[in-house]
Amino acid sequence: MGNSFKSAQFLMEARMSRAAYGSAEDCFDLGVAYSCGTGNLPIDLVEAHKWFNLAALRGSEEGQSMRAEIAEEMTARQIAEAQRQARALIATKQARAA
Repeated sequence: MGNSFKSAQFLMEARMSRAAYGSAEDCFDLGVAYSCGTGNLPIDLVEAHKWFNLAALRGSEEGQSMRAEIAEEMTARQIAEAQRQARALIATKQARAA
């Protein structure tokens, strides 16, 4: 049981690393994981919104749709925090590329 938890944790960490610098699909998958609590992740709508937002910015129509859907369940403060986190991740990526 502990072995499968470690495997799931490793897969999620690898996906987060790829998503931060990679594809809309990886971002979308993380949004789903945080919105549903899959992969031993806690349900976290701020994190889910952040990842759906990043997926949408990379061209994912599903990301746009899911971002809007979960935003209905969030406060304005939570949405603002998710957007702040997404901008911070983008800024970090741009700084490393420079």
